[in-house]
Formats: sequence, structure tokens, C-alpha cells
Amino acid sequence: MESGQRVAVYGAYGHTGRFVVAALRERGFVPVLSGRDAGRLKELADSAGGLGVRPASVDDAVSLDRALAGTAAVINCAGPFATTAAPVIEAALRAGVPYVDVAAEIEANVDTFTHFADRARAAGTLVVPAMAFYGGLGDLLVTAAMGDDWAEADEAHIAYGLSGWHPTAGTRAAGGVSQRRRGGRRVRYTNGRLEYHDDALPVLEWPFPEPMGTRAVIGEFTMADVVTVPSHLPVPEVRTYMTREAAGELASPDTPAPAAVDEHGRSAQTFVVDVVVRSGGVERRAVARGRDIYAVSAPLAVEAVERVLTGRTRARAVGVASAGRAFDAPDFLRALSGHIAVELPR
Repeated sequence: MESGQRVAVYGAYGHTGRFVVAALRERGFVPVLSGRDAGRLKELADSAGGLGVRPASVDDAVSLDRALAGTAAVINCAGPFATTAAPVIEAALRAGVPYVDVAAEIEANVDTFTHFADRARAAGTLVVPAMAFYGGLGDLLVTAAMGDDWAEADEAHIAYGLSGWHPTAGTRAAGGVSQRRRGGRRVRYTNGRLEYHDDALPVLEWPFPEPMGTRAVIGEFTMADVVTVPSHLPVPEVRTYMTREAAGELASPDTPAPAAVDEHGRSAQTFVVDVVVRSGGVERRAVARGRDIYAVSAPLAVEAVERVLTGRTRARAVGVASAGRAFDAPDFLRALSGHIAVELPR
């Protein structure tokens, strides 16, 4: 695509933001670099060939308006999203442009649906939260597994098979915000609602498809899918799981940040996302395989922006909508074949 349209990237110099900037350029968009740190923005702009720089702070609405002026859309990559999502969405509504973010924070995504659904709908603007590895990919896989013939399901299980997890500084900061908001409690989605609890997380065995095979996973390792999936699908039980080794690396303060091992800046981390949806005793499965959970969030977010700007959204997809609600899930997943290998029910 050679659109030449300008897309603002807030938090452009962050780990995921840099992948998003590169993905936008590959798709023919012109990234407009924004964020709080003018020095880091200039450094990124110089390394990327002189892209436009518009420093902005979430506590300065005027600066956000300048950042979005003349752009076709905005992608928010700056966590913690509990702090950044609302101000950037407000700016997007004022500018009349679609908003996409890569938020993995459960409570921040709940806030987006709660506070902006009506306002975005009234403005005729589409807001797509959690359009990333966590929240977006799982939602697309569950939606594709259900197909057009399942109006509802009894359970959706999303198992994350990560070879390891070296978290970014942003991931750690966002996790800290979520923990404080929960008062140290854990969260799960059951009986059609979010529940906060102090129960110990179970360790289970999950039969991942080969070559990963059966692995120990942490049960109720709850991710943003418990917000995105139920936002549009009648599924009263949504459960997510994480390989024990990856969960341990995330929890350890000594685990280093991800290190690039190829020319694209990706780490050596690989993943399998295994989705099982059950309804009335019938089971359907969808699987996605790929590399680097941060890098793969970029094509997910950029594909979303391109589809919104070219009108390839589901009918009546306006307001706040998750990936599975906003887009044709199987078609969207197939479009990512250069980044994710997907197996869907026939």
C-alpha cells in the first residue's frame, strides 16, 4: 500500500513503538513521531531518515492536539495505558481520527470500553484497544474459531506457549500499575464477569500442538483477552494460561530486557497461542505461531489502522470495538501470514 497518509505514533521511541514505526513505513504510511521525550524522538527521527517529530504530554491537551493535527489515525504505544489511553483517546475524538492502542493492561482496557463507548459512537469514531499480541490476537483467534455459526460458546481457553519472556521496562511498569489498582489481588473472568481474588494460581498441563507439546502452565494467568473476547461474544468463561517458565521470567526482577538477534530488531523468543472454544460438548481449536510478542504487535496494530482507513471493518463497527468485533477475524489473520502462521477450524 502506498497511501502516504500520516499516522501519529504516541510512544514512538519505546520498544514496541519502534516496531510500529517500521511497520507503518513498510505499508506506505508516514509515521508522525510523538511522545514526552523530545530528545528520544529526535534521535529516532534522525535514525529513520528525518521523520516528523511532535513532542506531546498526556497532561497537555494542546500538545496532543498538535501531535494529531493533519493525521489520519493514531496508534498509542505508550504505557502504562492507565495513564495514557484516556488523554490520547480524547485527542483522537477531538481530531476526529480513529484510535488504536497496544494495551495489555486489563483495567485500562475496561476503562476504555466503559468511558468511551458512547462518546466514540456519537462521534462516529472507531477506538480499538488492545490491538496487540495480548488482547487482540487471542480475540481474533476465538472469533475465528467460533465462526459464523456459533452465536455463543460455553468456554474459551487461550493458552500462551512462550519459549521465554524477557519483559520490557514498559511491561514491568504497566504490571506494577495493574497490581496497585488491584490491591495485589489476582483477576479472572468467570460467570460472565471479572472477579478479583487471592487464591493461589494453579499449575496445569496444557497439550500444546507440536513441536511444543505438553507443557506446565500457570492457570488463570489472566491477560487482556478477558476484556476483549466478552466485549462482543457471549462467552461466560474466558480463561488464559501461560507457560510456567515464561511466567517465572516475567516475575523475576533479574530477567533482562529483550535483545535483538536479527536485522528487524526481533528477539529469539518464539510463541504458540493455542485457543480452544467449547459449546455444548463440541470443541474447536485455533492456533497461531510466530516470533517475538512485541514485534508481532506492530503488524497487528498497523493492519488494523489500514483496514479502518480503507473501510474494511465489520458493519456497524463504530465506538469502542475489540479486534474480533471490528474486523473479519479469519481474513485479518490470513493477512498476517508473513508474521504469524495460523491454523483455523475448517
